[in-house]
Amino acid sequence: VQLQASGGGLVQAGDSLRLSCAVSGGTVRTSVMSWFRQAPGKEREFVAGISLTFDSPYYGDAGKGRFTIAGDNAKNEVYLQMNRLKPEDTAIYYCAADPRGRLEQPEYDYWGQGTLVTVSS
Repeated sequence: VQLQASGGGLVQAGDSLRLSCAVSGGTVRTSVMSWFRQAPGKEREFVAGISLTFDSPYYGDAGKGRFTIAGDNAKNEVYLQMNRLKPEDTAIYYCAADPRGRLEQPEYDYWGQGTLVTVSS
């Protein structure tokens, strides 16, 4: 199973971006996929997760309020809509699938390569 994240880029504060993550080479065992982010010098941080089967989102502190996670079970894809972006949202955003334990912990069976989001002030 491989995850391919895309959609990052350089934007200005207040802009929006939509990240996508596609699964290929197999199926996700638990149908649970999440987004994490990691800023330079910081630990990987949970943004949001979702069950593709039950369409039930869950947000970490980093994702509450301005971000929306959505999934397409038929396509095996997950999306992260990010609105009103701030410079502190600058990070590499990773998608992940099949958590080994708690959703918020960065312990997943599969990880995408990451997509860079840079927000200028």
